[in-house]
Amino acid sequence: MPTIVQLPTGKALTVRAAADVFLDSLGNPNTARNYGIGVGKTAERIGEGRPLASVADDEIGEALELLWGTAAVNTWNSRRAGVLSWLGWCRDRGYEGPMVPAWAKRLTVPDSETLARSKMAIDRLIARREVHLREKTLWRMLYETAGRAEEILGVNIEDLDLAARRCLVKAKGARTKARRRGQAREDYVLETVYWDAGTARLLPRLLKGRTRGPVFVTHRRPGPGKVVSRRDVCPDTGLAHLSYGQARALLDEHTALRGLGTGWDLHEYRHSALTHLGEQGASLLMLMAKSRHKKPENVRRYFKPSPEAIAELTGLLAPGDARR
Repeated sequence: MPTIVQLPTGKALTVRAAADVFLDSLGNPNTARNYGIGVGKTAERIGEGRPLASVADDEIGEALELLWGTAAVNTWNSRRAGVLSWLGWCRDRGYEGPMVPAWAKRLTVPDSETLARSKMAIDRLIARREVHLREKTLWRMLYETAGRAEEILGVNIEDLDLAARRCLVKAKGARTKARRRGQAREDYVLETVYWDAGTARLLPRLLKGRTRGPVFVTHRRPGPGKVVSRRDVCPDTGLAHLSYGQARALLDEHTALRGLGTGWDLHEYRHSALTHLGEQGASLLMLMAKSRHKKPENVRRYFKPSPEAIAELTGLLAPGDARR
């Protein structure tokens, strides 16, 4: 049910009052928190005590430029969207005020710079004898599931279906289920990821008969001052979930050629998997099903065919006798 907000009456609405009443009207706390950054800082920049009607369009644009003109594209778009929604909300309710000027445009999100590694490079890395079984399993599972690193690192043994080679994960941006009284707030809609023979061979060796707790655990128990949730600790060994930071550092340690921080990134396994599937002829719909993306343009940013794959494709255009 939408929140009913009483607007100030009898005097011109100030910038601060307009910002407060807009943010108070937002029912979703995550939206309010996100929009609050853009709206709050913009209000401060243009002068909180001023009448909203006295602010010019270009002042809004200049404030956005000064605050986030050099920020990442997604940050600019997010802050601009918050201010755009705020000013539109006020105008819809009869309060005169500025608009985001046309020159302060929404920016096109650039293609991801994450690399797609060759299948041979991935196979060779995982086959190296000095790589620990835990890392071999994690990297192979990341590649075969095309899952996000946070999703796979968060998997517990109870989530696995080893026979069917699949498991449930809490996906990025997972929405909560319709909650009834007594249900936990952490009751999220889960999604399924699938793996193949490589992961299937490694997982039983890694688990060594364990039947509960995190799949990927640290080699040491957490220190006495560290608070860890019960789900994130193996009840049999006391070992905690391997963190994203630890996993990233271990991958960098095995792949860095030009010093610390120059190695592979965990996200490259996801990019590589989707690229290789696309090169093998998987349709856009199948790539979306595998990656669990909701928008085709997001999958397109992940698909980075190699020069060799493009050259092979180009060979289909040669004269018929040249291909024999």
